[in-house]
Amino acid sequence: MKKAIRYLRFSQLGQSNGSIERQEMYTDQWVKFNNVELVDTFIDRGKSAKTFDRPDFIKLQEFIIKHHRVVDFLLVDQMDRFSRNAGEAMSMVKMLQKKYSIQVVSVTEGITFDYDTPGSFFRAGLQLLLAEEDNINRSIKIRGGLYTARAKEGRYIGIKPPFGYIKQGEQKERRLVIEESEAKVIKFIYDSFLKNMPLYKIKEKAFELGFKNKGNTSIERVLTNPVYAGMLKVQGYKEYPGGNFPGIHEPIIDTSTWQMVQNKIKKPEKTRTVIDEELPLRGILKCHCSNPLTGAPSRGKSGKYFYYYKCQNSKHNNISVIKAHNQFLEICELMSLPKQKLLEIRSSCNNALEDDLKFKERKLAEKKQLLEDTKEKMFSLEEKWIKNEISKETYDRWHTNFNSIIQPLKGAIERLNQKEDRAFAILEKNIEMLTDLKFVYSNADIMQKREFVNLVFDSNLYYQEGIYRTPTMMNILSCNHLIMKEKGCLVYEKKRDDFSIIPSSGVAGNRTRVQTSN
Repeated sequence: MKKAIRYLRFSQLGQSNGSIERQEMYTDQWVKFNNVELVDTFIDRGKSAKTFDRPDFIKLQEFIIKHHRVVDFLLVDQMDRFSRNAGEAMSMVKMLQKKYSIQVVSVTEGITFDYDTPGSFFRAGLQLLLAEEDNINRSIKIRGGLYTARAKEGRYIGIKPPFGYIKQGEQKERRLVIEESEAKVIKFIYDSFLKNMPLYKIKEKAFELGFKNKGNTSIERVLTNPVYAGMLKVQGYKEYPGGNFPGIHEPIIDTSTWQMVQNKIKKPEKTRTVIDEELPLRGILKCHCSNPLTGAPSRGKSGKYFYYYKCQNSKHNNISVIKAHNQFLEICELMSLPKQKLLEIRSSCNNALEDDLKFKERKLAEKKQLLEDTKEKMFSLEEKWIKNEISKETYDRWHTNFNSIIQPLKGAIERLNQKEDRAFAILEKNIEMLTDLKFVYSNADIMQKREFVNLVFDSNLYYQEGIYRTPTMMNILSCNHLIMKEKGCLVYEKKRDDFSIIPSSGVAGNRTRVQTSN
């Protein structure tokens, strides 16, 4: 008695039971009718027929290599179960017969492939070509549908939403909705990148905050994903162009921030800043020649190591870290605010927060009214469609337009409804810290220290001749700048329009005039 093995496959998990049962039934009937013994069955569940890289098909090949001498037939329900790639499939079935003397049988199509019989060769090839054509047509329809959904309707099509969003709704009504706790991490990543925090440090902090994406380039993928700016990246389709198209979901970051990040990320870093707890000012404190100061330990005569901030030009700065840090702590002490100033800040902040709440209430009312107006227009459109007063093309176009307005409005209303009581609590809890900025700086972690320096001095803090210098300083913290100068810890010279922001240039410290146009 001749023997056979069979291969069954389905591509969509939703069809698994019916598809496999049907294939089993037809192959069982063929085995019984032809008086053939079935030796083994191989099933690939939810696998595409584009390639032969499928788990059970690989097991099938291994079985044939070991037991081909006792196998006469390989049964499939139809040739497209075997493969939809005509060229690869024909090569495979020819090899099975020529090398292993196994014939492929398509039971429902009535084809027993025989390389030595021209008719069966032609029929098998025709069936495989038809299957491949069907696959191509299906692919074209799918790609066209995806292009329409993304580029014209602004819908996010993907199994898993990006970190920072969740999915809500069903089918065409499904959309991305901001997940607030994750959105805060996304904002942190963008803000930190624009503040020149090294990528590896951003990744560390992001994971502490709850970032879940893995991979060496996970942060870069977030920074280049247009979804976070309310857009969708769409591949071109036929004559239709690709690019970034507006989505119907609400953005987490504004478009200008996203664009600044794209411009910055295209420029590779010349040097990788390594964060060292002993050198918090490395890379942000500058020499008078404008080069960022590096930092490293030097071994003294006793064998002990001492840290120094250094300029790339060996003739310029070489500052003891101990001296530099003590000077900066003295600056922080003199920047601390008196109690009276704190009362003024508390009063003005409370007024600003109250004004912000009133503004949000007005915006909320405007958004709700716009939503109601748009829904009314949508209802009117649907009435015209039901009464056959407009074409389907017109209905689809305006329905998409209205829907692209309604969905972001719903998200904006949801966000505006959130209470901002937390802002008042944070203000009350932390405002007293402004009376002791030396304590604040000393107890901050290294990234907070770096951000503090850049924020207070607008990234313009220099060092020359044993003293800090800056042309820009937060106005509220500069009230004691004359005392700072007298004590030899900081010289604050306000930036003038006709001079460079760099306080001085050259070893001699001579200021260089910059020509400006009126």
